[in-house]
Amino acid sequence: MSSNVSSTERKFPTPDDLWTVFYHYIRYTGLVRQHLDSYNSFIENYLPEIIRDYSVIKISENLTLHIKDYEIGEPTARIVEVGDKRVTPLECRLRNLTYAAPLYIKISVTGDVNIKEYKVKLLDLPIMLKSKIDPLSRMSESELVENGEDPKDPGGYFIINGSERVLIAQEEL
Repeated sequence: MSSNVSSTERKFPTPDDLWTVFYHYIRYTGLVRQHLDSYNSFIENYLPEIIRDYSVIKISENLTLHIKDYEIGEPTARIVEVGDKRVTPLECRLRNLTYAAPLYIKISVTGDVNIKEYKVKLLDLPIMLKSKIDPLSRMSESELVENGEDPKDPGGYFIINGSERVLIAQEEL
């Protein structure tokens, strides 16, 4: 008895095959990898480029501002009772705070007479959970549990005023 399927005919994957591929993709890549990669690229590439592009600002005929360097601090929040305090994502969720880190720039002002150098806080940069600048990304599972975080949480979102927020990319037609 001969088979009706020729040896050159293509075999289609079964639904079980597709679920196996999907399972391995989610397990090793995750659903939020594109969010984390995009944010990390912003921090590593675009932020330094923006600062470099605006590193010299002419204020007046004889006064110029030079941005020398920048530094991203640890996640902090301004709390009325204490002032600026290091915070965790759990604390931000419970106290309706924003999980953000200060961005400092080193500037020098040059003029006719003298040069002065300053370290200035430019802004509070929201931190994406589990990104490269988030302390959670460097913690072990037991440390995450100690800090009230789920070790299985993939991250890829922000905490703004205590609420978890995700940026959704939309294509304009």
